[in-house]
Amino acid sequence: MTLSSLRRQAREALKGKWGSAVLLMLVYAFVTIVFPMVVEVVLSGGWDVWVEQENVPTSASIVSLLISFALIPFSVVLYWVFLDAYRYEPVRISPMFTVYQNGKLSWKLIVTSILFGIFVFLWSLLLIIPGIIKTLSYSQAFFLLKDHPEYGALQAISESKKRMRGYKGKLFLLYLSFMGWGLLAIITFGIGFLWLVPYVYTSLAAFYDQFIRTQEVQAE
Repeated sequence: MTLSSLRRQAREALKGKWGSAVLLMLVYAFVTIVFPMVVEVVLSGGWDVWVEQENVPTSASIVSLLISFALIPFSVVLYWVFLDAYRYEPVRISPMFTVYQNGKLSWKLIVTSILFGIFVFLWSLLLIIPGIIKTLSYSQAFFLLKDHPEYGALQAISESKKRMRGYKGKLFLLYLSFMGWGLLAIITFGIGFLWLVPYVYTSLAAFYDQFIRTQEVQAE
């Protein structure tokens, strides 16, 4: 399947769902960008102090770090929402909040994300290229956790690495194919990302379903 076919399937899956997708992105931006900034402003002593300060207070830095970790499950489920959308289910906001009802799952997503980051960082110490390659290798871990909640963090990363053999170049080209759209989104002062991010995530879901998930189907 060609990259253009993946993108076309993503657009077809999002037909009639763009309104919900844009609303989802607004909620996502508020929770991950606006809310942490408001907390930092408050802990810094107010807007005037925050604007003028050169260094963020230690307390604000610590709280911001804790918030970043706490929001990992929220961000990961964004992949799942658009995987469901690709599978012709509605775009729903609720899973990004209800994930916290399952403490074990939330913790697993946090651990997976941290391990992902550590492994990529260590490989990046060699050179940037190995870091990029490993990022692509581990990229399917979160999708795999959606379909295989029984996987542990390391198992999901290892399984992603195994299934991405021979597909890293294709995924890299898929990312590159959105560069033009990314530039247009920047020109619109970021507003275009409300549409571009759902398009990209649904295309990534198409990649997963067509090339990664099918490997276990073929093995049955």
